[in-house]
Order: sequence, then structure tokens, then C-alpha cells
Amino acid sequence: MIAYVNGTVTYKDPAYAIIDVNGIGYEVRISLQTYTSLPDLGERCKLVTFLSIREDAHVLFGFWGIDEKALFLDLVGISGIGPSTALIMLSSLSSSEIRRGIIDEDLRLIQSIKGIGSKTAQRVILELRDKIRKEELTSTGPKSSETSSNHLRSEALAALVTLGIPKATAEKSLDTIVKREGLDMTVENLIKLALR
Repeated sequence: MIAYVNGTVTYKDPAYAIIDVNGIGYEVRISLQTYTSLPDLGERCKLVTFLSIREDAHVLFGFWGIDEKALFLDLVGISGIGPSTALIMLSSLSSSEIRRGIIDEDLRLIQSIKGIGSKTAQRVILELRDKIRKEELTSTGPKSSETSSNHLRSEALAALVTLGIPKATAEKSLDTIVKREGLDMTVENLIKLALR
């Protein structure tokens, strides 16, 4: 997997950017959120990435921050939403607007995104509202360790999904481990325990 690209912006438009990393140009599909955050041509930047491997193509998706990538992974985990649709969603609304719409169960807001019908919007809300509410509660807490534990869990979840474990199964396993073992462990240990 390619976790991130760190290099010079050699081309950018609202759909994709090319980042030169030591003489290799990575074409990275991006959302409008990321496009507006990208620096000018010739300047350095770092994008966190997700590599989508299909039978007919390998597509690298880039995100300005971990938060946007986490929401992207949540969205592609929903039946009927592929990487392109998730990117359209992140281009139509900001990550915080999408999260707020899901928490508030604002069907009209989610449906306002091009290509998202009533059933898909309902599925997005149904499958993500509890998870996002839980993340909101832990991230608004006063302790920075809670935020880092949320990040630890997100990294482990992304790794497990990449390994082919269904997202719901991985989430349940991680929650059980965190309750039993606590949060004083590395991502690697968390993943190892989840794979047992």
C-alpha cells in the first residue's frame, strides 16, 4: 500500500493532481476539498492516500488530511458506494458537513449530492450514524489521548479492511479488544490481536 505521497505539485486540477516524488510522478485522484488545500505548482505537499485495486485499474486517491481519508474509507465500506461516488460526495460537501448530515439524519442533505438517491442516502445514514456519533463523543473529549486512541483504532480498522476482513466484523473485534486490553498498545499489536 502507498500510505502517502510527499513531493512537489507538478499539475493540479479539481479532479486530480500529479505529485513528483524523487522523479516519479504519482497521479492522484482528489476531491475539491483537497484541491482547494493544495499549494501552488512547484511547491511541496504531502497527501495521505488510498490505493484502489480493481481488475481493470489501480487508482490512487489522495486526501489533504487523515480526517477526509477516514470518511472516504467509511463511505466506500457501504454497499453501493464506490471510490468515485465517495469522491463526488467529498467534493460536494465538506467532511464536517457530511458528518453533521449523518449525525442529524438529514436525508435531504445527503440526497442533494449528485448520484445519491433516497435508498443510498438512507443506507449511508443508517450504517454510519452510530459510528460517527461515537467518534464525535471521543474526539470532543478534553484528553488528547482519546483523539490519539481514535486515530489508533482508525488506522487498525483501515489495515484490517485492506486485509480483506469485513468492516463490520473488524469494528466489532477492535471494540472488544479495546474494552478488554485498554488503549496502551501500538497499531501493530491491535491488528495482531484482531487477527487472532
